[in-house]
Amino acid sequence: MNKQKILLVISTLILIIGVFGYSYYQNIFGDLVTKDGAIYIGSNETINDVEKELFDFLGDDNNFNWLAQQKKYLNPKAGKYILTKGMSLNDIINLLRSGNQTPVKVSFNNQDTLEKFSGRISTQIEADSISILEIFKDPVFLKNNKLTESSVLGILIPNTYEFYWNISAEKFRKKLLKEYTKFWNKDRLAKANAVNLTPEEVMILASIVQKETAKIIERSTVAGLYLNRIKRGIPLQADPTIIYILKQEHGEDFQVRRVLYKDLKISSPFNTYIYRGLPPSLISMPDISSIEAVLNYKKHNYIYMCASIKKIGFHEFSNTLKQHNSNAIKYQRWLNKQGVNR
Repeated sequence: MNKQKILLVISTLILIIGVFGYSYYQNIFGDLVTKDGAIYIGSNETINDVEKELFDFLGDDNNFNWLAQQKKYLNPKAGKYILTKGMSLNDIINLLRSGNQTPVKVSFNNQDTLEKFSGRISTQIEADSISILEIFKDPVFLKNNKLTESSVLGILIPNTYEFYWNISAEKFRKKLLKEYTKFWNKDRLAKANAVNLTPEEVMILASIVQKETAKIIERSTVAGLYLNRIKRGIPLQADPTIIYILKQEHGEDFQVRRVLYKDLKISSPFNTYIYRGLPPSLISMPDISSIEAVLNYKKHNYIYMCASIKKIGFHEFSNTLKQHNSNAIKYQRWLNKQGVNR
């Protein structure tokens, strides 16, 4: 009887140990993550912050804090970490402790001011918009690279780039400047030289082309027209530069659907109706298609263009003032019918 009791006690202990052992193993090494996803660990986050980040994947009934202490994961490494369904708690802590973060894709285009650009980027990396804006406006940086707060927009080539999420604003700027330098390879420099423009001037003209037409197929024709005017010493007479001036005066949200005759008389170095050649700096952030349109412009004899009423969004091109005036009258009448006064 005593032996039976002893065996029963031993069996019970073995069962209890087995249950606890299995539970321990499952909690540490068993499938725990319930879905695929990612967590973002900030540069100043603590272990408790990381545990909160993991809540959606683990719930609150887990041993994360305890195991982190056991594995001496005490100082979280910032970054984006990918979690996959079925990962164990041990897998997670090993990943986070290794600092093996996953890069993020950062993309931008059509950000016409540094403020908009900074806001756009701050949604994709850890750095906030203010720190990004300040780093690009830094006087020392601008001076060392012969830039101004207006022209610095020209070193930002719209594209998709790969960064670590926790990259600093300064390193982010350094990377984009490097990409800009890489963009201007021998082939592009040669093409810029062939039209007697510097890379900076190409970017300025591309910024006007960008705003003149949203139709990529038309951009090389528009670029060729502007280059014809530059060669002949004719003012560009580019409406986008007038719109730029108006937005500078009234704010970025100011809507201009029609440029008025009085606008053409505004005193500004950006007024290409008054001043020949290119304006002092960019009026927008040109994308690669606009830059390439200038470098690979279409050769023709056009020096006039007017918005088309037959193909909305496109232009009617001409090489005589008579034909242009005819096109312009048609367009003005169309605007009047549409009730567009500004």
